[in-house]
Amino acid sequence: MTAAAAPTGPEARLLTGRRALVTGGGSGIGAAIARAMADAGAIVRTADADPATGSDLVVDVSDDAAVTAMFETLDADLGGLDILVNNVGIAGPTGPVEQLDPGEFDRCVEVNVGGTFRCTRAAVPRLREGGGTIVNLSSTAGHWGYPLRSPYAASKWAIEGLTATWAMELGRFGVRVNAIAPGTVAGPRMDGVIAREAAATGAEPAEVKAAYEDTVSMRRFVSADDIAATAVWLCSDAARLVNGQVITVDGNTETHRARWSDDARAPVDIDWD
Repeated sequence: MTAAAAPTGPEARLLTGRRALVTGGGSGIGAAIARAMADAGAIVRTADADPATGSDLVVDVSDDAAVTAMFETLDADLGGLDILVNNVGIAGPTGPVEQLDPGEFDRCVEVNVGGTFRCTRAAVPRLREGGGTIVNLSSTAGHWGYPLRSPYAASKWAIEGLTATWAMELGRFGVRVNAIAPGTVAGPRMDGVIAREAAATGAEPAEVKAAYEDTVSMRRFVSADDIAATAVWLCSDAARLVNGQVITVDGNTETHRARWSDDARAPVDIDWD
């Protein structure tokens, strides 16, 4: 991925010349982060499991050999790495704990936690060469939990624990590790959630959206660009002593109210990132 032709603004070149990998970079938050980093002057490569996204690298981060091969390709392409953004993740199953399929639970944790571990494990020797930055993507579900989303919430709690631990391990080598915890992100996923809930309840989509926004102090959803701007800042020298932190970008979520029928226990699937 190449930088935009004419980035503008005071933060436009915060990452000039830095080599970055964004996993899950083919769409959504990952694509926004990749664009923002390129606009800030970074040399960006994206990785995604879905070849249809047009990412630079197609890789399943739950596959050890695939991750190893990806970093070998990056070595030949970029000659090193300065920034790793562990954005890849899946929503996992939705439902009460007694109804969850163990295999689906394991798959969610394997991709979200295992993928973050594998990519970090491979990246660290490269990042230690000249100092670098790792940004992990968590979620507000990762500090408060979320009903009916046990696998997803567990995976995001784990990512926050890894962030704190790796910051301790790697700080003395000049490698910073932080996480971003998005709240409800506006976009096609959330539009689908709103539409499904409206259809299930008979409410108007605007009413459903307002109910979700009412859980946020600023009465609005965050955008992928909000998350991307935070990632650029965390990877810049402006944040040179920010380490081991989880930066929540959510407009201040006041509650994660469970939104399902007590009788039918039919959940609405919410993708918080």
